[in-house]
Amino acid sequence: MSKVEIAIDPDSGFCFGVKNAVTKATAALSEGEPLYSLGAMVHNPLEVNRLAEMGLKVIDNKQFAMLHNARVLFRAHGEPPTSYANIKERNIQLIDATCPVVLRLQQSIKQAYQEMSACGGQVVIFGKKGHAEVVGLIGQTDGNAILVETEADLQKIDMTRPIEFFSQTTKDIGQFMQLVKIIGQNAKQFNWHDTICRQVANRGPHLKEFAAKHELVVFVGGHDSSNAKALFGMCRQVNEKSYFIENINELRPEWFAGVSSVGISGATSTPSWLIVNVKEQIETILALR
Repeated sequence: MSKVEIAIDPDSGFCFGVKNAVTKATAALSEGEPLYSLGAMVHNPLEVNRLAEMGLKVIDNKQFAMLHNARVLFRAHGEPPTSYANIKERNIQLIDATCPVVLRLQQSIKQAYQEMSACGGQVVIFGKKGHAEVVGLIGQTDGNAILVETEADLQKIDMTRPIEFFSQTTKDIGQFMQLVKIIGQNAKQFNWHDTICRQVANRGPHLKEFAAKHELVVFVGGHDSSNAKALFGMCRQVNEKSYFIENINELRPEWFAGVSSVGISGATSTPSWLIVNVKEQIETILALR
């Protein structure tokens, strides 16, 4: 029987911001003292469970507001200014793991909001409603930024007033540029900022190249992760034999019948240890057939 090639996508797994946040959380947990995370670290239940077993406790905003004398980690997505209020008075030891890319964007939006407030302009953000990063971005404008998710939302904008346009760091560059084009054709005074993280934005084209090289692709990600769903969709565009799994128990032996090349990739919220586990499980399946 010929040997099956199994390759892991070198661009898969945690982006820099998530990797940095998980590293900080792991280091803090190793000290043995309780640690709270304001919201889940990543959209991956297996990684969330791993950190929970180490002692990380996930809390929501209401629980955070009641917390005193504790260590709290702000995850890579970033937080609005309200989350930083009164932490000294409550003796909160903050471990701020906000992604540097997100932090720069927050600062840019805050400055743009001050400028737009002075001239009657608007700050507009392309992003997903309710997403943790977007909540932090809108918070820089005291909740006054205009959020757009689709072309239909552009009707919220007053095209006669100055516009500063930004994007959530993980949005699709093509969709963003389409909105830039439409606003630019209709606005009297318009300035836009390319604030999409290239490590995330370039993941799609790289993934398509990787998926096209293999007969079958196993994509690993959380079922509730929008990033995972979007990237898996790109796999399917170039390779119909692409399968989405969250854990090794979802692998099916019949997928690999007659296949000589298997590629494994994952979302920006998928830990590398899980991708390695998937590779090892596939090797076990192939050895038994």
